[in-house]
Amino acid sequence: MDLWQLHIFCKVIELKSFSKAGKAVRLSQPTISSHIKDLENHFNCRLIDRLTKEVVPTKAGELLYGYAKKFGALRDATESALSEYNGKMRGRLVIGGSTIPGTYLVPQLIADFKRPYPDVIISLVIGDTADIIERILDGSLEIGIVGARAESQKIDQKVILSDEMGLIVPARHRWAGKKRVSLKQLLTEPFILRERGSGTLTSLHKSLHNQGCAIEDLKVIAELGSTQAICQGIKNGIGVSILSTLAVAEDIQAGKLSALKVDGLNLKRNFYLSWHKRRSPSPLRQAFVDFLNENLPGK
Repeated sequence: MDLWQLHIFCKVIELKSFSKAGKAVRLSQPTISSHIKDLENHFNCRLIDRLTKEVVPTKAGELLYGYAKKFGALRDATESALSEYNGKMRGRLVIGGSTIPGTYLVPQLIADFKRPYPDVIISLVIGDTADIIERILDGSLEIGIVGARAESQKIDQKVILSDEMGLIVPARHRWAGKKRVSLKQLLTEPFILRERGSGTLTSLHKSLHNQGCAIEDLKVIAELGSTQAICQGIKNGIGVSILSTLAVAEDIQAGKLSALKVDGLNLKRNFYLSWHKRRSPSPLRQAFVDFLNENLPGK
């Protein structure tokens, strides 16, 4: 067993395909299969089940994947530390981003950070807020940017930007020409909900709670797993929703969607830079945090 084999194993699990993993690491599919077989022989158990259209980890494979990601993170930290010692910042930094900041904010931050640090390779992992926090806790991510406060006392967070959510309706909706509606009106309108674990849903829950309401008071007719899916649902007349205006800016500008305020609801929320309290920062993480502190003061 070596780190390269573990890296290949992680690629197979993440891409759910031997052929896609081969393309990602520039190896043939038979070579990928050989490396996985060597790992299974080493651990004397099956690590991957080969289903019709995709591969999935066995229970042993899931266990190995968790440790393999930690090995990878330690490898990256080692490389960046020695590069800094030699006077040059290089290596790989893996950043987690919940759906909204990961899709609409972090890519620009990466581009800006790469200008002073061209030799640094940055990988971006996108998931919901709960998923990113869990990955920081288990050590597979060193840092993340999420849209809600973490419940774990092991996580430290700092506000780096603010976000404005809005009630999003299709252009043909009877409210499309309005600037605001009442909370009472919202509670009677068919509503599309984000999935559990998202920062958007957490912020909405808090805003409703402050007005003596709950998610259950909404007329929920669908629960969709991504902002993009909700946008399509809104455009197709399934219902309305509350989303980040960052996520729908292009559709609003194109006249396909409209954003309104809801009287009594505070739809502002923050994006939080998040890390494990007890994990010492790698040189790359510290450089990224310093960059954010200089360029994105908390609001």
